[in-house]
Amino acid sequence: METTHLTQLGQSVGGFASPDEAVLERVPNPQADADFVARFTAPEFTSLCPVTGQPDFARLVVDYAPGDWLIESKSLKLFLASFRNHGAFHEDCTLTVGRRLVETAAPKWLRIAGFWFPRGGIPIDVFWQTGEPPAGLWIPELSLEAYRGR
Repeated sequence: METTHLTQLGQSVGGFASPDEAVLERVPNPQADADFVARFTAPEFTSLCPVTGQPDFARLVVDYAPGDWLIESKSLKLFLASFRNHGAFHEDCTLTVGRRLVETAAPKWLRIAGFWFPRGGIPIDVFWQTGEPPAGLWIPELSLEAYRGR
């Protein structure tokens, strides 16, 4: 298994000005022979509306079945924080996160859900996945209470 050079874990990192500048890192999966799901939940994801500049808030849930690589969580936190001053629509933010994770870690399967808080009284929920999960893999349910002001 290939090794990787981590630039953020165990280091003082100030963050990134944009998702394009953010460095998302991976580490070798010591259980690559097993099919399993790892879940990341980011309950305080923020970005900016590209039209008004107003803040948008979401809860992101990422489920993935790792292959040879795991997503390094500190770099993920810094990557997600890089959206804080980034203007993009909800759909674009959600898919950008999902696609960068796939590009970085090449999982067997990945699903991302963006549960966006209401703007103008309408919550926008965005879902994307890479295809069918591996056969026999237990996938946890994606659940969020029905809209009550989230």
